[in-house]
Amino acid sequence: MDIGFIGLGEMGAGMVANILKAGHQVRVWNRSPERAQPLADAGAQVVATPAEAFAGDAVFSMLADDAAMREVFNATLLENAARGLIHVNMATISVTLAEELASAHAARGIEYVAAPVLGRADVAAAGKLTIVAAGPAESIDRVQPLFDAMGQKTWRIGSLPQQANVIKLAANFMLAAAVESLGEAATLVTGHGVAMQDFIDVITSGIFPGPVYQGYGNAIAEQRYEPALFKARLGLKDVRLALEAADAVMTPMPVASVVRDSLMDAVAHGDGDKDFAVLGEVSARRAAR
Repeated sequence: MDIGFIGLGEMGAGMVANILKAGHQVRVWNRSPERAQPLADAGAQVVATPAEAFAGDAVFSMLADDAAMREVFNATLLENAARGLIHVNMATISVTLAEELASAHAARGIEYVAAPVLGRADVAAAGKLTIVAAGPAESIDRVQPLFDAMGQKTWRIGSLPQQANVIKLAANFMLAAAVESLGEAATLVTGHGVAMQDFIDVITSGIFPGPVYQGYGNAIAEQRYEPALFKARLGLKDVRLALEAADAVMTPMPVASVVRDSLMDAVAHGDGDKDFAVLGEVSARRAAR
């Protein structure tokens, strides 16, 4: 397929690399052009404007947040796009913006699919992402070979794009809550003289196995917060978006409010670019350890 890809951060770069490996033609654009060079070396065509990428059979986007999406996907870009083009937005954005984008695309005859992903940059590079897709079924069918190149499984959850986004926000809230609880529990046991690594080994070998508790638990035990696989400031963004979505449907999320404040503490102390696991340091700091 002939596709465009907008946004070449740590996640987007890995996705494009796997699409290229699957034999597709890819035009790429990024706000920082130097990020595109390794992909150009792998066969991607680097373009100078988002409009040049917003063409072909489909265009994928993986931008950082709502502000970046609004800046790039403006009315002019959509107005000049070919009718029948499929835009697959894989970014983690607000439910409100997802609804706005779906409406704006429909008004201009452009198919819109929301397909946020579960998995960090290393998972993206390995082509093992979990993809949550929502939008017109026939559009998802057309881009499924590209999803197959990027992920290990695609979950189709309906025709309303914003529902994929709320699933992603709910999942990231659960991840944040798990890391917060790990940090608090680890600080508790060390206060009683228990080695943090012993605690992590016990819980992950029994009641809490799996990549979240093992990966983040070990990072907390080792105080290993850099290089970040998922930055605390991005976690804060996602928890805030989850709370915004909750407000819209009158859903109390008291745990999310606690996690938001802990992430704000991390960012306020200059740790926003450290890994999510830095929540362990926040908990230790509160206990004066």
